[in-house]
Parts: sequence; C-alpha cells; structure tokens
Amino acid sequence: MTLLKPRSASPPKDEELSLIQQGARGVLLVWETSPHLTIFMAVLTVIAGIIPAGIAWIGKELIDAVVAGVRPDVIRFLLIEAFFVALLAAVSRAQSTAQSLLRAQLSNLVNVRVLEHALKLDLAQFEDAETYDQMTRARREASSRPLSLVNRAFSMIQHGISLASYIVLLVAFSWWTVVVVLLAAVPAFYAETRFASAAFKIFQWRTPETRQRNYYETAIAREDFAKETMLYGLGPVFLDRYNRIFETLFAEDRKLSLQRGWWGWALGMISTLAFYGAYVVIAFSAVAGNISIGEMTMYMGVFRAGQGAFSSILQSIGGAYEDTLYVSNLFTFLNTPTGHQGGTATIGVSPGEGVRFDNVRFRYPGSDHDAIQGVSFTLKPGQKLALVGENGSGKTTLIKLLTRLYQPTGGRILVDGTDIMDWDVTALRARIGVIFQDFVKYQITAGENVGVGDVHRLDDRTRWKEASRKGMADEVIENLSDSYDTQLGRWFGNGRELSGGQWQKIALSRAFMREDADILVLDEPTSAMDAAAEAEIFDRLREQAPHQMAVLISHRFSTVRMADTIIVLRKGEVIEQGTHEELMEIENGTYARLFTLQAAAWQ
Repeated sequence: MTLLKPRSASPPKDEELSLIQQGARGVLLVWETSPHLTIFMAVLTVIAGIIPAGIAWIGKELIDAVVAGVRPDVIRFLLIEAFFVALLAAVSRAQSTAQSLLRAQLSNLVNVRVLEHALKLDLAQFEDAETYDQMTRARREASSRPLSLVNRAFSMIQHGISLASYIVLLVAFSWWTVVVVLLAAVPAFYAETRFASAAFKIFQWRTPETRQRNYYETAIAREDFAKETMLYGLGPVFLDRYNRIFETLFAEDRKLSLQRGWWGWALGMISTLAFYGAYVVIAFSAVAGNISIGEMTMYMGVFRAGQGAFSSILQSIGGAYEDTLYVSNLFTFLNTPTGHQGGTATIGVSPGEGVRFDNVRFRYPGSDHDAIQGVSFTLKPGQKLALVGENGSGKTTLIKLLTRLYQPTGGRILVDGTDIMDWDVTALRARIGVIFQDFVKYQITAGENVGVGDVHRLDDRTRWKEASRKGMADEVIENLSDSYDTQLGRWFGNGRELSGGQWQKIALSRAFMREDADILVLDEPTSAMDAAAEAEIFDRLREQAPHQMAVLISHRFSTVRMADTIIVLRKGEVIEQGTHEELMEIENGTYARLFTLQAAAWQ
C-alpha cells in the first residue's frame, strides 16, 4: 500500500526500541495521577473480560431449555443472563466514570509538569523555534495520550481475558476456528499500524504551520491586537492566510484519511469473509445434528465475539503504539536540557563592591556574530548608569544578561565580587527591581499589577501603596472606581483599560516593590510619558533611592544627563563612556552630536 511521505524520515531503530520505555513512563504517569482509580479500573477490566463468555454460555443453556420446553430452566437462565447483562452495564458505566475522573486529573498533572519545566528554561530557549515547537507538541497531545495508553492496555487485558474464555468454548467445536479468529484480523491491524505511524510523522513536521495558524487566529480575535488589525484592515488578510494553511493541512489529512479508510475496509473484509465461512460450517453441523441449536447459537456468537475481541486487541496494540509516539513528545520536552540554574551563593565575596561587567560577550543562538562585544564597566552602590545608543545596539541585551535571562558566552558579570553564574538565581533576582519597555499588562487588579514586582509580597497592600507612590501610580490607582481592587484590562468582567502612560506608571511601580533590591533596572520606563513626567520620576529616583544602583535606558538626553556615568553603545560595543560633561567635550563624539540634535529640537 502507498502511504503519504512526510518530510521527516523514519525514526532510527534505537528510538523505536525506546518506545517501550516511553510507554512504560506513560503508564507510570497515570499511576502517579491516582493509584486508587488505576487499581479500580484494573479490577473492573478483569470483571468486564469474564462476563461476556458467561453470557454466551448462559445463552446456549437458555436456548436449549426453550427447545426442550423446560420452563423452570428457562426462567432460571433468563434471570442469570439478566443479572450478568446488568452487571456488565454497571461495570461499563463505572469504567467510563473512572476514566472521566482520571482524565481530568491527568490532564492537569501533565500540564503542570510541562509548565514546571518551562519555568526552568532560559529566555533564549523560549525564543528558539525548535524548543517552542517541542513545548507545543507536548501540550497539544500529551495531556490525553497517557490515559489513552492505559485505557488501551486495560482494553487489551479485558479482551484478552474474553478471548481466552471464547477459545475454551470454541476448541470444543473445532480447533481451526481458533486459528481463523486469530489470523483474520491481522491484515487490518497491519494497515492501522502503518497509518498511525504516518499520521504521527505528519503531526510532527507540521507543528510550525499549526502554530502559525493559531497566531493568525489570535491576531484576529484578541483584544490587544484588535486596534491595529481593524485600522490596518489586516483581518481579511490574516483570515485568508488562516484558511490557506488549513487547506494545505486538510489536503494532507484528507489524503491520509481516504487511504486509511480504503485499506481499512478492504482488509477488514477478510475478517467478514472468515466469519461467514465459519457461519456456514457451524450451520451445516447443526443441520447434520452434530450440535444443538443452543450450541450453534453459542458458537456463532462466540466466534463473532472472539473475532471482535482479537481485532480489538490488535487495534489496542496499534493504538498504544500511536499513543506512545505522542507520549514520547511529552518526555522529549521534559528531557530538554534547561539553562544553567546557577550556584548557591546568596551574598557576594565582596559585599558593597557593586556590579562589574568584565569583557562580556554574548551571541544569540544561530547567529554568526556577537550581539555584545567585550563590554566592560563598573557600577558602584548609589551610582546611576545610563545606556544610550541606536536601536539594536545591545542596551536591552545587557540588561537581560545582568538579570540572568541570558547567559554570557564570554567574559564575566560580577555582583559584589561573585560571578552571577555562581549566584542562586532567586537570591540574585531578589536584589533587582526591573521594568522593561515591553512590560506585561496583567489582567488582574491594579494592586496586584504593582504587587507582582515582589511575588513574596504580592498581597501586601501597604507595599502596594508605597511602591505606587514612588512610581507615581498612586494618583492613577486611587482615581479608579475600586482603587487598588479595580480589575485592569478588558479580558474579564468590569475591567478598566488604562492609557499607555498610566500603564507605564503601574509597571514602573513594580520596580519599587522590592525593598531589599539594591539594583534598579529601568529599560525605557517612561517612553509613553511626557518629558516633564519623566524628569519628575528620575528626580524621585535619585531622591528616594540614593544608595541603590540604577541602570537607565532612555532616548531622552535631558534625563540621561543626570546619570553619574553614561555609556554609548554601537553594535554591541562601548564606543564612549563618561559623565555628561566629559562626553560633551569629545570632538565629533556620538553622544555630543545626538544631544545637540535633540536639544535643537526642544528650542
């Protein structure tokens, strides 16, 4: 048979062998979710496997009693059969209920595991498309596949028990019927396994297209995209791209589905022909008087049920193979190496020394040149440092290196004399209050939007108010309908949207939440404010944080000039460094030229 040929090649032999281990890990994951429910389902599986054969045998006795005209036996066997049918229905309902409960718990457990691992990744890994694809695949399928794998395992056990009991009954009639039962379902099983593998490969290589389609859906339907999508008329463009990706993916799905359906029907007919061949033989045996009418009915039912049981076993094996392929995505992501998690240092070897960049270099993964090239500078307690330079010069990258969002590819960054790679990450970041230009507008209350600056004091209303005062957000928040309890954003009911400048004051206040932070990092913190508001904020910064180190990034040179040291960057290199007065004295200096141009615009 001809299958679709996806872009990715077949997995190496050693990877296929590891699927057994992956499957075992998937089963163990279900056990960890709820041992009691797992045991309960196993007991129900055994009971459900035995009952059908009992029903078949009772049916034979009932028919023979009817033919013999023995009314007491008819009533007795009817009652026994009714009991077994009711018991089987109860067991099936209990299995369904247990599966439903286990599915919800397992879905949560898997998503928590994925998110816990995501918390350990470096920012650079989040920005890597391959790692993001791995996380997407893990979250899309792995929350349901482990339970499906266990359900199929239970199904194999249940149908295996049923098949064994059917075989005991069939052997009494003819051994060859057992052979027919076992062989007739094999061709369809082979086809399903082949198509399951092909479907998984397609799922793997088209993850980027699926993510892209989800992105266009977000751009059309989400509130924070709505303004520009409407104003630029992008809705129809994105919807057209959304549909074109679907048409491409659907064409592949349709081809695979049609092939799977055709071959499944054609090979499934072998089982049907085998059944009717056995039907003829059993019927002729009854006509010849070799077996009773009750036995004929039992053998026909048992043969059909046995064939179905074996077919179900093979389907469960094929499905388990497919489930294991998807489960492997989960463990592939969970085994993704995390970034360097740092050491154990909570204080530096030279307390009070400050921050020192020592010939620091950084290169983005996949790039052929350094984004930061040999940057060195020192920042002492109480000093304010400003970083200036054109867009793309490396200002924000330096900040991300200082905050351990990126790891230097060369040189060292020292805080109080200790390399930040040797610091405990939590202890290091507790010393830093930071606001980025692309800060997050959290869809939570105004107070919590400030409180996120220090997760340990997220609900500390006193700290909210103090931080808001320092960040000039107090007036904004107190004028809201419910003050600090006002829901911000439009995602949830009664939400209040703020202006860009108001949001920026909220975000700026986060940087003041950490009382113990002795390093403030402000990356374009006031770009949405007017010049007067920005000047007032930096005046407050110098007044209220005289002993804190501060790193400022701003394009307004009237603010920058207040810094103790100004560093001018170009393409990741320090081209000028000094105070405002020192830089203004450099002949043909970059800083002096830019300051003069901006000053001329103010006049």
